[in-house]
Amino acid sequence: MSGLSLLLNGMLLFVPVAVVLEHANPSGHVWIFIASGLAIIPLAGWMGRSTEEIASYAGEGIGGLLNATFGNAAELIIAVVALNGGLYDVVKASLAGSIIGNVLLVLGVAMLAGGVRFNVQNYNALAARSQAAMLTLAAIALMGMAVFRSQVGTGNAKLDTDLSVAIACVLLAVYALNLCFELITHKQLFVGEGGERKTAPRWSLRRSLLVLAGATVLVAWMSEILVGAIEPTTHSLGLNSIFVGVFVVAILGNAAEHATAVLAAMKNRMDLSLSISIGSSVQIALFVAPLLVLLSHIVGPAPMDLIFRPGLVFSVFFAILITAQVAGNGESDWLKGAQLIAVYLILGLLFFFAPTLPLVPSGSG
Repeated sequence: MSGLSLLLNGMLLFVPVAVVLEHANPSGHVWIFIASGLAIIPLAGWMGRSTEEIASYAGEGIGGLLNATFGNAAELIIAVVALNGGLYDVVKASLAGSIIGNVLLVLGVAMLAGGVRFNVQNYNALAARSQAAMLTLAAIALMGMAVFRSQVGTGNAKLDTDLSVAIACVLLAVYALNLCFELITHKQLFVGEGGERKTAPRWSLRRSLLVLAGATVLVAWMSEILVGAIEPTTHSLGLNSIFVGVFVVAILGNAAEHATAVLAAMKNRMDLSLSISIGSSVQIALFVAPLLVLLSHIVGPAPMDLIFRPGLVFSVFFAILITAQVAGNGESDWLKGAQLIAVYLILGLLFFFAPTLPLVPSGSG
């Protein structure tokens, strides 16, 4: 068992700790937030491990897609719980944070770690550019909604909601077409530089499915505890709620997936690393976000729109812009990774020192 596996298994102790703190010390919101957040990390790791076993018969493309999908499951669960509580700012911030974190922090650390071990690493440039184009499409949708709001004002919530639903349906349709393109009609174009790599499963399919189901249930439980502690924790620590959503909740929800992408890069499997990091952002932008808009009509106290705060929109746009430039030529090195990490740190500092913003209890951005 590797050191990382031992660490993740040890962190499972935070699951009962979070439950005990919630019942024994319900006013200790900060400790509850920390314990439940740390508990999600190993659970997400087990979700990722079971997904890897299920996808062991597949190549890099499908394996990366499945890893990104179930890696985002924790993020989706956290968002649905926050959505149910009406914490729309937290939902939007965590969605933007997942996109930014995956393409800047995760990909940056992966390129840096892989570049230290290997002078230059190669990957499928076509796949990287295709994913970057999909992210650009999502950025156009977010910027379009922000411009629309600035032109018509805030007086017509129904118009905002109807337009958000229409754009969400378009994004979901494009995501489905993208999957069809990558996995069916043009799958030969997305084979990695090293070809398709298949590994023999170490778990039975039944065990993999049971672990995945159990970890998902526990993540949902911990997410409910985490979301309940977000608002009092931000008040207690004097933190900007948007900063917490973008840089804390998003990292906790995707920590184990981040580790998988970095370890893949250190094994010179950059196609898998990019498939997880950039592919995860594509899935958040084109599947999870529009899905949450539709789900808000069922589980939320009010419909959620796709109008994000201007700072979030521009952060997502510039993160996608530099990622497209850095990852578009099919080669990576440690300096490219450092550049992506630098942009992430700059954005983190800007959000950290921004004035404290209240949580918005409605669908408005």
